[in-house]
Amino acid sequence: MARKLGGEGLINELCKGYRMLIDGEKGVITIDSLKKNSELMGLQDFSEEELKNMIREGDMDGDGVLDQIEFCQC
Repeated sequence: MARKLGGEGLINELCKGYRMLIDGEKGVITIDSLKKNSELMGLQDFSEEELKNMIREGDMDGDGVLDQIEFCQC
């Protein structure tokens, strides 16, 4: 997919995905925003624990949420 989109295209798609999942007030992906918006990304079949694990895996600074840099590095 990265080859097809090219570097800039891939970054644009990652940013679109991030914007779809963020909590609009906090500007980061929280477990609640992920649960709320998960269907948009095809994640509706994941349990709450699986969604929490997704956040934990990418949460490099330990604040319990994903900022844009953490999301893009996952």
